[in-house]
Amino acid sequence: MLSRFSNPAKFEAFARGAGPVAFIVFVIGAAYGLYAGLFMAPAEKFQGDSARIMYVHVPAAWTALAAYSFIAMMSLIAFVWRHSLADVAARSAALPGVVFTGLALFTGAVWGKPTWGAYWVWDARLTSMLLLLFIYFGYMAVWQAVPETARAARFARILALVGFINIPIIKFSVDWWNSLHQTASVMRLDGPTIHPSMLWPLLAMAVAYTALFAWLVFTGMRATLIRQRLEARSARKPSRPTTVEAV
Repeated sequence: MLSRFSNPAKFEAFARGAGPVAFIVFVIGAAYGLYAGLFMAPAEKFQGDSARIMYVHVPAAWTALAAYSFIAMMSLIAFVWRHSLADVAARSAALPGVVFTGLALFTGAVWGKPTWGAYWVWDARLTSMLLLLFIYFGYMAVWQAVPETARAARFARILALVGFINIPIIKFSVDWWNSLHQTASVMRLDGPTIHPSMLWPLLAMAVAYTALFAWLVFTGMRATLIRQRLEARSARKPSRPTTVEAV
């Protein structure tokens, strides 16, 4: 599977077909998830209708963690197998990861005001999630700051793998430290504790966000490959000889 998509032409052919499918899944999943979450699911027992923001907030947080995990995995593949497209995939996932992390932090602040009485508290999960946003920015900055592509890729891989330490910290922060966040109610070994009428819209939004992330990565990778081809073609193009006219 890895060797098949190491060929840019084969990957682009796959992405041309998979990209629109992912976008359609996003539209359908988001339409159902938002409608069911906002109008069909019951209000939360203690928080009332203010808890409906979870259908945007929780899947955004999940996708932010998944996006960074994807970057770390692609960085590891680039290190171990020298896959030609792994760095392209990792770099293309960074901006969508920033967007989902920012969305999770923003909607969490909006949710926190009526629930905790404040937009921000230095809670373990909030703090580690903010750190994830800074790690994303750092990863993107490495690609921009280092002019040599090979060196930039090497430094970015190292940062991505080191930064992955923060992912389990975010996940288990509510179990390891006192937290205002509740413990997991969906991803549990003994099964979800949330009612199906609220669970299905939540899962639909998670699928929709994942599909949107995939579409954005496919689009970013294709744009990068096209730019690389144009740059390579421009580098191979011989320069015209200049003539000096006699005066």
